[in-house]
Amino acid sequence: MQKLDIIRRKILSGKDLERWLHIARFRNRKIVFTNGCFDVLHRGHVEYLAKAAESGDLLVVGLNTDASVKKIKGPLRPYQDEKTRALILASLRFVSAVVLFNEETPYDLIGLVKPAILVKGGDYKPEEIVGYDLVKNGGGEVITIALTEGYSSTPIIDKISGKP
Repeated sequence: MQKLDIIRRKILSGKDLERWLHIARFRNRKIVFTNGCFDVLHRGHVEYLAKAAESGDLLVVGLNTDASVKKIKGPLRPYQDEKTRALILASLRFVSAVVLFNEETPYDLIGLVKPAILVKGGDYKPEEIVGYDLVKNGGGEVITIALTEGYSSTPIIDKISGKP
């Protein structure tokens, strides 16, 4: 199988996602879930995702679609389309699956995935994280990971656009 095909097979939806989840649960794999726009992938994202992956066996990344990014970030975003962002995330060795979601929050997707661990950045309090109730009620854990200081999308975007 070609390397690019292997990467593309990690982008899941519909029946493929359901099948993947069924197999993961059958094998008693600890599923970790996180989500985001990941519009301009940078060091902070990579370090965050790597740490999230270390907390379980399989890392599922919920990725906002272009339409949901526009609702959250404004009409000029995303800078990269959802297919590009999904492919980049799926190319990371420690990302097990990428799942696009069209809503402003991944609440329904978290309900479907039923992760053992839900992860977000340290700028959130665990009880404020979308899906906290679903994961806790299902016996799972909600954790936060400290963000890499000095790395966020806004300064990178500002630098590219020539803002001082």
